[in-house]
Amino acid sequence: MDDVIVRPAEPGELSTVAELRWQWILENDGTAPTAVDREDFVRHFVAWAERNVSSHRCMVLVSGGLGIIGMAWLAVVHRVPTPHALHRASGDLQCVYVVPESRDAGLGGRLITETLARARDLGLERVTVHSSPRAIPAYARQGFENSPRLLQTHVARATPRP
Repeated sequence: MDDVIVRPAEPGELSTVAELRWQWILENDGTAPTAVDREDFVRHFVAWAERNVSSHRCMVLVSGGLGIIGMAWLAVVHRVPTPHALHRASGDLQCVYVVPESRDAGLGGRLITETLARARDLGLERVTVHSSPRAIPAYARQGFENSPRLLQTHVARATPRP
């Protein structure tokens, strides 16, 4: 697909990106979410993205004939300064998604490549990703590898936040 580009999402495109996120959930869960309807989700998503523009950068995959066919989010976390580096940050690659009919053509790889280029431009020390098993080879091709030093835990909340 030669008519496909990767670029930062524009503010007017956030509702389309929200629709991709909804589609991803439908695809993975097999049923529509019941906690919120689609219109409320899109409104909430757009408001969230607008509030978090300084910490979350959205890249979109755009086809000349189809419009936005993919997305990736780069969450930037500012890190504690050290005497060696007063300004530090790392990133987390989130919500990488390409619509099913455009998969297996290398477009997800292009999306990851461009998002990692954005991370380099921002001077991030490292980028992590939480991947589905199906996507692990795509991330490995982009240089992601297991880290014996990166650990995680799941923290349960007593009540959902608004």
